[in-house]
Amino acid sequence: MPLTLRRNRERDLEPLAEMLPDEEIPLLNPSAKVPFDDMEWQRKWLGEAQDVSFYLQDDSGQDVGFFALREGVGPEVRHLTYVYLTEDARGGAAAELTERVEEAALALDALVLTLKVEVDNAPAFNAYLSAGYEEMSRRQGMAMMRLDLEDRQAA
Repeated sequence: MPLTLRRNRERDLEPLAEMLPDEEIPLLNPSAKVPFDDMEWQRKWLGEAQDVSFYLQDDSGQDVGFFALREGVGPEVRHLTYVYLTEDARGGAAAELTERVEEAALALDALVLTLKVEVDNAPAFNAYLSAGYEEMSRRQGMAMMRLDLEDRQAA
């Protein structure tokens, strides 16, 4: 399924609330309130001025995914957070998702992408490995991963 990127310039979280079932909120963010509270997300989870979020749309223009890029150690590093795909968009969309994340990070002039993923989440963990992410460390069931975008563009 081809996915297109839509930058969330208005910090509009209503589409995320509509596509995210209450029972999946803890998977996306274990510290967030259930039901989804857009004001909490705007203030607490996506409240940094440098946080940039994106929606993924299917070929009919429907929002089917969401992710955010938080500024890391300086603006050249972006940390991937809050990755979500609707159930209908899952299964085979991993490569497309990682490509759109890279596209978004490059548009923000990032040179490096980092992320944390649960080691037990084999589909996500393997998708990041397949996309070229390198595992940096493991702690409490989470793997810290890194992708050098500068090297990727040079190849």
